[in-house]
Amino acid sequence: MSMTADVVVVGAGIIGAACAHACARDGLQVRVVDARPVGSGTTAAGMGHIVVMDDSEAQFSLTSRSRALWQALAATAPAAMEYEACGTLWVAADDEEMTEVRRKHAVYADHGVVTHCLSADELYQAEPHVRKGLSGALLVPDDAVIYPPVAAEHLLTGPTQHAIDLHIGVPVTELAAGGRVRLADGNELHAGAVINAAGCAAPQLSPGLPIRRRKGHLVITEGYPGFLRHQLIELGYLKRAHEMTAESVAFNLQPRQTGQILVGSSRQFDAPDDTVDMRILRQMLDRALHYMPDLAQLSVLRCWTGFRPTTPDTLPLIGPDPAGDRLWVAAGHEGLGITTALTTGEILAALLGDRQPPIPHKPFLPDRFTEEDARHA
Repeated sequence: MSMTADVVVVGAGIIGAACAHACARDGLQVRVVDARPVGSGTTAAGMGHIVVMDDSEAQFSLTSRSRALWQALAATAPAAMEYEACGTLWVAADDEEMTEVRRKHAVYADHGVVTHCLSADELYQAEPHVRKGLSGALLVPDDAVIYPPVAAEHLLTGPTQHAIDLHIGVPVTELAAGGRVRLADGNELHAGAVINAAGCAAPQLSPGLPIRRRKGHLVITEGYPGFLRHQLIELGYLKRAHEMTAESVAFNLQPRQTGQILVGSSRQFDAPDDTVDMRILRQMLDRALHYMPDLAQLSVLRCWTGFRPTTPDTLPLIGPDPAGDRLWVAAGHEGLGITTALTTGEILAALLGDRQPPIPHKPFLPDRFTEEDARHA
């Protein structure tokens, strides 16, 4: 049995949903296929932080444009998406990190992104539960948080030029040249373009993609309204997040509209399964308590793990798949998939429509890696 569409998107997470939304908005007939419910994989396991990052010029352009697109989308999004511009506080533990605060402030200002340098006293006024003795912080007031599964659902079911056809519950077994997608139920989909947005599973469908799974832990507390006001991240987070070491933890807290607090974060390469690693969980919580000792007074509701798809240079793969005719890739976003989803969709829709993408896209093209990179991943 053969079913056709202009575009078939493999993956109903936030990246696949954003790609489908952008293509449908361009007037293309889009079908989305996934073995699992919408937004139930990596998307459901993440924190939902909408943040501008300055690790590279490419990352800055991708995240800053995406944040603006989320701001625009929030005006029509359902309340259940829980969009809230709580802002981010990059916390400096000492004078050396305050130097980094001032550097980041200057970089953001050069790019037209509003930030504020906070002294130690101003940091304590903004977040009274942080420990005394910290040196200050960089406040990025327009950063936000969302509830990612609802965001993915909204992108797939909200208004576009054409409705998006969802084919959920059947695994994809093969992507073949010529725009063919073979399903486990015996169906074969034909399309003018096939977008592999399968996250950690992307290399199984497109062998040769240099993507590795990276496991992370999260903890959520009971509701404590007003305890936490901003997304809090230690300045050392970027260094720890981008280290290609086997394990790392960093201080990262997020307030939810429910009053609950998400506690992160950890990263593990080559973890064999998704079970909670109590040793890593303890390290992560100890790191959080180092910055905010009052967390010890709160009750934990549950903890869980998820897997991030990461590339050797930490930038996502967005563009034509070097291995196949009519095959495209949108994967490898690591911990920034929620933030960067909307611009990822824009880039792919523009390339499919033979248009110039809204930002320079060459740093994200999948053919930037060698076969050796793929073998290592």
